[in-house]
Amino acid sequence: MTVTWTPYKIRQLDQQLTMRDKEILTSIEQFRMLSTRLIQRLHFPAGVFGEHLNVPAATRGTTRVLLRLEAHGLIARLPRRIGGIKHGSAGTVWQLAATGERYLRAQRADADRRRFVAPTTMFMEHTLEVADLTVALTERARLGVFELLDLQTEPTCWREHTGASGAAITLKPDLFVVTADSQFEAHCFVEVDRATEHLPAIVRKCVTYQAHHQSGVEQTKNGLFPLVVWVAPDQPRADKIRRSIDTTPGLDPGMFTVTTRAEAIRVLSPDPDLITNSKGGTS
Repeated sequence: MTVTWTPYKIRQLDQQLTMRDKEILTSIEQFRMLSTRLIQRLHFPAGVFGEHLNVPAATRGTTRVLLRLEAHGLIARLPRRIGGIKHGSAGTVWQLAATGERYLRAQRADADRRRFVAPTTMFMEHTLEVADLTVALTERARLGVFELLDLQTEPTCWREHTGASGAAITLKPDLFVVTADSQFEAHCFVEVDRATEHLPAIVRKCVTYQAHHQSGVEQTKNGLFPLVVWVAPDQPRADKIRRSIDTTPGLDPGMFTVTTRAEAIRVLSPDPDLITNSKGGTS
């Protein structure tokens, strides 16, 4: 039986949802999937600036809301957890269910239906790693460490330019981030590396970034070209990426910064020590 998605049904569902419910659905759509822990950090913060005294209490509150949204058919859990059994419900990974996807599309009068497919483990782990970095940036902004002026996830952060052959070339960063303090702004394209890509593939991506810089599209739009930040899982991997960039003929190493996940927030902050030049993405 086909359920008719009528304006009445949309209003009826809308009346059952709180503002936070809707924000959770929007976050899951934005990141494509989120774990219970990431949803807790985004929407149920604990501690000084949160409504919960501690993380266990915040996790219980998060789980109650997610189970209710699941009962409405708005979200669905993926069969694979992250972090193993010891992480319990916090390791559950959620994505929008068909009803949740329809509901959000109806809110913005979007007729394009999304096709749901089961993600691979590699895709899921990379997606959640990008989301974790984004949540960490959001948490620092809440603490007043810096302002988060812009944060674009895929596909909003994608950029396009015309190649030498006249064909459209699409650049696909993992994130585009702008942070600021009272004196400086840092504009960055972010690539989250999990050591699963061969180094030649990373170099090819860097060549695409350089071609996008040479097109002038970004500079015309924003007045500068963002710093390209590669975030590696550890220092040995970061060193390998750095060497590959530095030793590739014709590639401008000044366009790229390579860091580790442990140092990523510092590198993405509006730090004047990181200012380079018109390619370096800070002002």
